[in-house]
Amino acid sequence: MSALLEVRHLTKKFGGLTANRDISFSVKEHEILSVIGPNGAGKSTLFKMISSFLPTTSGEVLYRGERISNLKPHIVARKGVVRTFQETTIFKSMTVRESIIVAQHLRSRASLAGYFWRSKTAQEDIESFGRYADDLLEFLGMSALAGELASNLPQGSLRALGIAIGLATDPKVLLLDEPFAGMNHDETMRMVALVRKVRDDRGVTVLLVEHDMAAVMSISDRIVVLNFGEMIAEGTPQEIQSDDKVIEAYLGSADDEIGM
Repeated sequence: MSALLEVRHLTKKFGGLTANRDISFSVKEHEILSVIGPNGAGKSTLFKMISSFLPTTSGEVLYRGERISNLKPHIVARKGVVRTFQETTIFKSMTVRESIIVAQHLRSRASLAGYFWRSKTAQEDIESFGRYADDLLEFLGMSALAGELASNLPQGSLRALGIAIGLATDPKVLLLDEPFAGMNHDETMRMVALVRKVRDDRGVTVLLVEHDMAAVMSISDRIVVLNFGEMIAEGTPQEIQSDDKVIEAYLGSADDEIGM
């Protein structure tokens, strides 16, 4: 598999604090790659640079060989690299179906004026977005929730809606920020199956940040480990579980076994 996304020597400094230092790795097409590390390891900062929500201090991010770092986030999203967030807050006053329709604005053909005057192109967009929303809801097993307000959803369904909103933009790379946070075991396993389905059935490459080690070990093809802003390991789940540097980062002693 070829590299779809490449992170090259990424560094981010906030004044005298270095949040990320010289991080390099690649993400292969149709792969699920997880970024893990103790609290404060620099995972969120790295995600923000990859999705261009933060400018880099040095280094670059390439998508299909094209530099995308430091572009505007909506331009990066249009190119196919889309980030979801820990909380789906923007659309909580809308229904599930409305949220997915609104999220498709990046693919609009009509202008803002066209939507105001209800041009033919705008009406075609609206009809197309509705069909695509229905298709996504069926794919995700959420059709019964289409008319529910997002604010009324339980945690697991809210996380699934976050993925649906990300998929509404037709991404090639989906960046998931703690998709299993706050879930019980059964909800987590359902979400793990859903993320795999997104990769297997939709051909979407997945990059995720997560603290739930059982889920990470279950879902990942490869794992990148950060500690104090630096990358200390990269490999398969089996390789990461037995890596002395990773064990020490999590437990402070290479003599202990990592609880994953």
